[in-house]
Amino acid sequence: MMRRRFVRWFVLGAVLAVAGTVPWGAAQQRAPDVPYVPTPYEVVEEMLKMAKVTADDVVYDLGCGDGRIVITAAQKYGARGVGVDIDPRRIQESRANAEKAGVTDRVRFIEGDLFQVDIREATVVTLYLLPDVNLRLRPKLLRELRPGTRIVSHDYDMGDWEPDDVVKVPGPTYQHTLYYWVVPASVGGTWRWALRTAAGEQTFTAVLHQQFQRVGGEVLQSGGSRATLTEGRVRGDQVSFQAVLDLGGARVPVRFEGRVAGDAIQGQAHVLEGSMAGVQDWTARRVGARPAKPAGS
Repeated sequence: MMRRRFVRWFVLGAVLAVAGTVPWGAAQQRAPDVPYVPTPYEVVEEMLKMAKVTADDVVYDLGCGDGRIVITAAQKYGARGVGVDIDPRRIQESRANAEKAGVTDRVRFIEGDLFQVDIREATVVTLYLLPDVNLRLRPKLLRELRPGTRIVSHDYDMGDWEPDDVVKVPGPTYQHTLYYWVVPASVGGTWRWALRTAAGEQTFTAVLHQQFQRVGGEVLQSGGSRATLTEGRVRGDQVSFQAVLDLGGARVPVRFEGRVAGDAIQGQAHVLEGSMAGVQDWTARRVGARPAKPAGS
């Protein structure tokens, strides 16, 4: 870790020093956020495998360098790709490489600021930036990407956004680390639903607190009883959690699993014990406003 960080920070220092004496092109608004250090091809392959790229995907590489990630995604998986880089030399090189690879019908390259480009169509985002750049980019990723979009970052994590998976990849000079996240749906706020109980249908109100893919909170029942949520998790648009609820005189564990679509969740409630044990259809609706900030940012 120390070696690769030193190398990249050293290169960054050199690039910024040069940037101070050589003007960037007229179309280029500012110096790159990171130095150009190509990702080895064996690492590119592992990044695309980790993201489970298919022909249905749109792969965005933010800070695309010579375009090798989106070109490989198009060549090997038939995906569409978009590379973004603020350096016009890298964009020119990427377009030439796409021409040589015969994939110009499936990839395009944008000369621009990765913080400003529209990334909403992406289903996969790849990164090889720096820790502070990842952190500055994180709110944009959570705000603009749809739930279920996969993100793979080469060598650098996202601070307290815990990765869903981590893979080590042997490279020519050091062992690379790949971090993988699935963008979670927004589930924070107040939700309401009804369940069948031994005493008839009851309404439940839950206040959910979200920190990236982790979910906590409590469920309020008529009569004033409260239950703490446990095992709360969001993966893409799928949410699950558990609570011990009073279903008509007996407190029993109930596991909820469903798909989030805007301000609604549809799925199933699994009553795990007692006379009401079994599975019920479950529909929850968010009442009131969504949290102003993206999940966890």
